[in-house]
Amino acid sequence: MRGAFQGLDLQQVWDAHVHLMGEGDSPSGIQLNPRMRSAASPSHYARRLFFMNAGCAYDVEGKNIDRAYVRRMLNLLGGLRAGMKLMLYAFERAYGEDGKPDFERTAFHIPDGYARELAAEYPSFFEWVCSIHPYRADCAEALEQARKDGARAVKWLPSSMNIDPASPRCDRFYEAAARLDMPIVSHAGQERAVLGGSQEFGNPLRLRRPLDAGVRMVVAHCASMGRDVDTDKGANGPLVDSFALFSRLMEEKRYEKKLFGDLAAMTQWNRAGPALVQVIEREDWHPRLLNGSDYPLPGVLPLYSIDFLQSLGLIEASAKPILRVVREHNPLLFDFLLKRHLRSHGKALPRGVFETRPFFERAAQPRRLP
Repeated sequence: MRGAFQGLDLQQVWDAHVHLMGEGDSPSGIQLNPRMRSAASPSHYARRLFFMNAGCAYDVEGKNIDRAYVRRMLNLLGGLRAGMKLMLYAFERAYGEDGKPDFERTAFHIPDGYARELAAEYPSFFEWVCSIHPYRADCAEALEQARKDGARAVKWLPSSMNIDPASPRCDRFYEAAARLDMPIVSHAGQERAVLGGSQEFGNPLRLRRPLDAGVRMVVAHCASMGRDVDTDKGANGPLVDSFALFSRLMEEKRYEKKLFGDLAAMTQWNRAGPALVQVIEREDWHPRLLNGSDYPLPGVLPLYSIDFLQSLGLIEASAKPILRVVREHNPLLFDFLLKRHLRSHGKALPRGVFETRPFFERAAQPRRLP
């Protein structure tokens, strides 16, 4: 435990991938698709229960679930060292080609205003990340305002939000993001947590358009799950691992200062393997990697196998007892400890991967209270 914190400047340690969730039972503005509340849609319904359970969000003593989710995050932060922060993600609606919200295809909506208000209420614990759809008529203006209000980045989940990152419809947004130096954290590879939409929008090669426009892009999970069409070989190119396409982009010199990856969820059993080994061993990539927990997913116990990671030679047997104990009580601390203990052929993730604050502060302006 002591070794995991040793050498880190904790004021620089920002968890770069944290999801806000809730039921919309407060003035938060959170909205859920009715399918997520209906047992008649079992896959959507089960996912909502998994998320709420992982976040320990329960209606206790008449208090609402939205705030219970926030209280749980604050409680978990109390189990970390002072100075560490979470970057809270807003989550945009799906939009149609006409630039209007598509409520039928929207899984859930976490408004920018809610994430902003929590960061203002708890400035010692939270930063916030906006989520703005590039098909919106006011997308550039909304990004300008979010930056003024202290947003550190933009969050996209293209398949769920119906965003084609390679579409010319996004160019106005890319121009604004590049001008404001606002990074976009975009999911790539297969998406399983939030159902709906077109999986092909998660193809890492579709991110060439924002990269060529000068936008700093963070590929969530380093595209470490799924397969995508190799469109560099034509529209009917072969299916290859999404991570291989991400790796190809990382090797392109012109993207060296624009393309980054986050480590959220990469220790899950369905992602751990060659991709995780490569991000540990590729020391030339380390300055371009950002740690994030993907909270609340570390609280979904079946997604993580300490034994499997040991079988891959990525953690020592001596680390397993404390990891198991911590896992039962504090999923944020578990995720942090686990990644700090990862080793492959004598190599480990350096402190800079965890000290993400300088990367995101480039886009910041003094935060205004709501």
